[in-house]
Amino acid sequence: MSWITPLEGTEAGHALALGLALLAAFLHAIFGALQKGRHDPWISRMAIDGSYGVMAAPVALLVVPWPEPHMWPIFAGAFGIHLAYKLAQGATYVKGAYTVVYPVVRGTAPLFAVIGASIVFGERFSAGQWLGVAVLLSGIFGLAAYNFAFLDVQRDTLPAALALAVLTGLFVAGYTTWDAYGIRATADPFTFLAWFFLIDGLGFAPLVAIFHRRAVRAVDDWGALLRRGVTGGLVAFGSFGAIMLATRLDKVGEAAVLRETSTVFAALIGYLMLGEKVGPRRLVLMALIAAGAVIVEFSG
Repeated sequence: MSWITPLEGTEAGHALALGLALLAAFLHAIFGALQKGRHDPWISRMAIDGSYGVMAAPVALLVVPWPEPHMWPIFAGAFGIHLAYKLAQGATYVKGAYTVVYPVVRGTAPLFAVIGASIVFGERFSAGQWLGVAVLLSGIFGLAAYNFAFLDVQRDTLPAALALAVLTGLFVAGYTTWDAYGIRATADPFTFLAWFFLIDGLGFAPLVAIFHRRAVRAVDDWGALLRRGVTGGLVAFGSFGAIMLATRLDKVGEAAVLRETSTVFAALIGYLMLGEKVGPRRLVLMALIAAGAVIVEFSG
């Protein structure tokens, strides 16, 4: 599995990182859609995390090299940051409408991630790339403002929801930076991925089962929940695995920014598969997000 390491820092690696970041964005939009459904969001997440933890176990234990001793504190830190992210995300979605708070989460995350990559990895963005970040963020926050103006939902808890959305974005940036450090700290990147999924999945799912016992008892179709969990687990492998490999191959900040084109993919999925209307204003805002990502990529 060491085929990827010779590509680090090369033009081929840069091109592969671009493709992986965009793949992660597309799969992240699908992952978000999978969490919406007939089941409680926490229960859906329990099924997804538990599924990818079980599926990762044989790979971690039997296929990839075992982690070096210095990796265990890194895995512990990753679990803690991801746990905080999931709790903040859950609280955000309880307090605010998904279509209002999701763009705020995804808009603040790349800004914080670029700053974190600058501090941790010494990465620097050019003036043109900062312009691209500004264009992308204007599109994402524009979507949030548009939804805020035209959707009359959960207005009473909106201030708290927006504050939690910014906090969630901070945690997204935190785990992106920390995990990028982790995947670079081990000789084989697939060791980090396999053991992360094992620890994160089998660590989080039991916590949901314990603290949301009432919701677990209310599940009336375990077959459908299991199918959603396995599907979500496979998508998570692709989404998280792709973005982590991109951060190993190339700049963390660029990968984090490109991943936020997931907002565009989410809108397209809603339009093509769910029959949701996009409208000219949202179409322009989505174009800004895409344009910002293009500017970041070609100004580097």
